[in-house]
Amino acid sequence: MAEQPAGCDEDSVDVSVIIPVRNCRDYLDRSLTSALVQRVKKEIVVVDDGSTDGSADLLELYSHYHRGVVRVIHKKHALGAGGPRNTGLEHARGRYVFFCDADDYLGPEALERMVAMADRNGSDIVLGKIIGHGRRAPVSMFQRSVDRADLGESAVYNSLSCFKLYRREMLDRHRVRFAEGQLIGEDIVFSVHAYCHAEVISIVADYDCYHLVARPDGSSIMQQPASRDPLGWLSMISKPIELMAAHVEAGPLRDHLLRRHFRLDIFAQLGAPFLAADDMRRKEIAHEVAALCDRWLTPGVEDRLTTTDRKRLAALDDLDRLVRLAGIEAATVRRRLTGLRWEGDRLIVEGEAALEGPQRHGGLALVLRSRQEEGGELVMPADPVGESGFTATIHPGELSSGVWDFHVAVECEGVIRLARLGGERDGGITRPAPRLVGTVIALPYFTRTNGNLSLDVGGHVLTVPGSVRLTRTRWTLGHRLILDGEITVGGGGIPEAGAVRRLVWRERHTGRERAERVVALPGGVFAARPAIGRFAPGTWDAYLELELGGPPARFRIEADAGMVAEPRSWWRGPVRSSARPYATAGKGRLSAVVRKLTPMAILRRLLGGSSC
Repeated sequence: MAEQPAGCDEDSVDVSVIIPVRNCRDYLDRSLTSALVQRVKKEIVVVDDGSTDGSADLLELYSHYHRGVVRVIHKKHALGAGGPRNTGLEHARGRYVFFCDADDYLGPEALERMVAMADRNGSDIVLGKIIGHGRRAPVSMFQRSVDRADLGESAVYNSLSCFKLYRREMLDRHRVRFAEGQLIGEDIVFSVHAYCHAEVISIVADYDCYHLVARPDGSSIMQQPASRDPLGWLSMISKPIELMAAHVEAGPLRDHLLRRHFRLDIFAQLGAPFLAADDMRRKEIAHEVAALCDRWLTPGVEDRLTTTDRKRLAALDDLDRLVRLAGIEAATVRRRLTGLRWEGDRLIVEGEAALEGPQRHGGLALVLRSRQEEGGELVMPADPVGESGFTATIHPGELSSGVWDFHVAVECEGVIRLARLGGERDGGITRPAPRLVGTVIALPYFTRTNGNLSLDVGGHVLTVPGSVRLTRTRWTLGHRLILDGEITVGGGGIPEAGAVRRLVWRERHTGRERAERVVALPGGVFAARPAIGRFAPGTWDAYLELELGGPPARFRIEADAGMVAEPRSWWRGPVRSSARPYATAGKGRLSAVVRKLTPMAILRRLLGGSSC
């Protein structure tokens, strides 16, 4: 959509982008530009919160050059971003509003995709995927795009920042506003209230919509140590919990939402912040956590707690135990991959793992987590070797199709610490070759970014290696080309006959495809009789398609030039047809050129030749 002209009325604005600004001069250009390039009908409402670093002058410049799009509101400095955001919301005219901080920025297609999602589903809130740059970004709710996410079944409530698309009518009708006069948590109050009234919540997870940026100088409010003061946070979080409870009756939904607050807001203060506190503050923190537990912890919430949080709950009157639990949680998991090899159809994984520090672990295990199945996890027993070594055996044929990431689990005092395995490994370890295990291809590999160990069962992210080679070709009746060949997969594996699906011919220029029946025999042998005489004119490349436990795997059919049958031509009525199978230069892959000449085409060719 084109940018709207100046003087556009309210109905013509799709999104009001609201940006509070307080001394962000160095970041404003990127943030404002990212909003201006959005391909929706928009307005950008910038609220200058008493900036003193030249931000106000730059904003006036943008307002001058983008009249009718950028509107600047100046106000006296207030504590926190809640007041400026509320001011921007009161001046907004769009059907939707999006809140963007001045040091962050939007992906070029963010609002276009989020508005499309909202319009398609009648969404009141749309969560767009957030990417962190030096700051931690939420991930649990962005596993896949969802048209209608269930508040009680999904992880959307884990994200209580305001960096989302909201239907303005819903916010105004229920007077959903930010808390004012507080440095932290003002957006939690807003988000909790909005979730309580949203009838449709959607997720855009297949595009990086919002970029959350850490300032190099650490001057952002959320980067300052005071923003995560544990006592301040526990005091602040009481208000949004009470607000949520006022709108959601007691029961499974409220317990699901309370679980988020206990896990991320309350018991989290018994982790690193607890370790950093002195004895007096530790007593105060434990006391405040206990008070919140007395007020809000129901049996339904307790059933949803992690093992670590249950142990913290039981130790609220034992500060030494709380310190030990916090130390275990904060300790680095030292791990190293020392061996990786195939033994028949089993993948043998060897390594070392232990918690750094005085803690002694009570057990080790290998944990495989599926990327495709939400919550898909397998715990593989590990045999101990020495003080911190282990050996585990993986049977890929027993895993469901998909990508499995390898973690090592270290248990200490009942607390399980999990860490990815493979990034640290002995120098001689290389990626084992892919292997055909029964009817499934298994491809171990190390991830590109961090070098961690994963296993692709079925060929979802890796190309399946294999070879399909012709052993004989010949013509038969009906202008059919008989093809005999043999198949190997994954370094010499012979696929079962049932794995061979079909022969596929793909026209090189149009992408059109023709599927032909293929007969597979034991021992990796196949035969096909494609009716090339019926193909449309063009250049057709031959593939054999196999089912190996994942997406269909296609292999170009290889052929020696001397193995390919001679060209053939024939007449069908007044039309002269020809088919020339051949092996491509270089890699020697089977293709066929099919031509059909009508009498008119033959005449034009003859006349063209005589004029030369």
